[in-house]
Amino acid sequence: MFLGIDTSLATAVAVVDADGYVGDEASSPDPLGHAEVIGDLLAQVDAAGITHVASGMGPGPFTGLRVGIAAARAFALGRDLPVVPVVSHDAVALGLLLDAAVAGAPEPGRFAVVTDARRREFAFTVYEGLDDDGLPVRVSEPALSPRDELDARVADLGATRHDAASVPATMIALAAARAVAAGRSIGPSEPLYLRSPDVTLGHTPKKVRT
Repeated sequence: MFLGIDTSLATAVAVVDADGYVGDEASSPDPLGHAEVIGDLLAQVDAAGITHVASGMGPGPFTGLRVGIAAARAFALGRDLPVVPVVSHDAVALGLLLDAAVAGAPEPGRFAVVTDARRREFAFTVYEGLDDDGLPVRVSEPALSPRDELDARVADLGATRHDAASVPATMIALAAARAVAAGRSIGPSEPLYLRSPDVTLGHTPKKVRT
């Protein structure tokens, strides 16, 4: 059983078995209140039988993304479970490809998963089809683009654009399950912030008067 957690956009958690059966899922659409809701969402899912924790590693804004990763690592540490990192865009791509297969529709061809990275930038990753392990094939790695340049960059890669407003935790968990079954690592060990946090520490020490 895989617990999927993602806070790269909204906040989502889900429990999925190795065959893709969804046991529990809960989410909040608020793109800012990750820390306020993650505990309540985890309390809504049945933790019995979980063997792995799948963590969405972004790309995503610094503040929100680190909440989900910290929650995944803390949950796993408390239960001595392995953490399986997953690129959050992979989960969106997997959902799109599986939806097409279930509907009997043609595969979407080469497409870019696009998410809002704020500050007039978008994060995007280009995909094309599923590999032999049932995982989406990345044509390009996650990258940032200014808003006004995105369409041209996606077109240069021969892809169509798909904007995602959320990342399904069910697909985070399923991607992790398929990766574990194949003995593969599909996500980075460090978060995909893609840029420095908006707030940084000052470099000049303050004088302290006594």
